Amino acid sequence: MKILLINGANLNMLGTREPEKYGAKTLAEIEAEVVERGKALGVEVNTYQSNIEGEIVEKIQQARGVYDGILINAGGYTHTSVVIRDAISAVQIPTIEIHMTNIHSREEFRHTSLLSGVCRAVVAGFGDKSYVFALEGLVGMLK
Repeated sequence: MKILLINGANLNMLGTREPEKYGAKTLAEIEAEVVERGKALGVEVNTYQSNIEGEIVEKIQQARGVYDGILINAGGYTHTSVVIRDAISAVQIPTIEIHMTNIHSREEFRHTSLLSGVCRAVVAGFGDKSYVFALEGLVGMLK
């Protein structure tokens, strides 16, 4: 089983970006934990990060026929990107939306996710552990 983990805009700044909200771990550290947990579950996890919306769309489109599932933390694109939503819908790969914070307890503009309606589930509010929880949930859905 192969899973693609996609991280969107500004997530490359984890570890230094608002550590009171996002913690001190870097994206590389979080990705390594997800990859290791994937190995323990017998799953190959590949990671990708881009600050560019179109590159994320292309990566989702390229996943068709290659990956069994997608994990995505689109960052701010969660609240603005119709094209990422459409790409997820088009490829028909089971996808889990990830948020480190509880988006519903933050600014009102963050309460709406354009992606949730085309994702199988949403994991939010568990900090960096949201990623591992999302992986475990996705693997459980796919088995």
